[in-house]
Amino acid sequence: MRISRDKLNKLAHTVADTLADIDDVGFNEDRNTIRQEARKALENLLTEEARIDAAARQKIASQRKIIMEGSQEWEILYRKYYNDEVRKLGI
Repeated sequence: MRISRDKLNKLAHTVADTLADIDDVGFNEDRNTIRQEARKALENLLTEEARIDAAARQKIASQRKIIMEGSQEWEILYRKYYNDEVRKLGI
């Protein structure tokens, strides 16, 4: 899923602010550094998700018969191949 830069920054701010509001959480760095690290982590997660999505779609496209996207068969195969890719990562 593609998320705009502004939305990603807003999400990273929300993560940093939420962590700061928890009494049991202390920061070794300033809040801006925490926000930047949260943004990097989110970017990495989204990049990996896009790679998994592309791999699942490629596997469906490589089938002998044409499977129309949105069909029940396509959805079942997508979930199967997506989960296979996630399992390869050990998640």
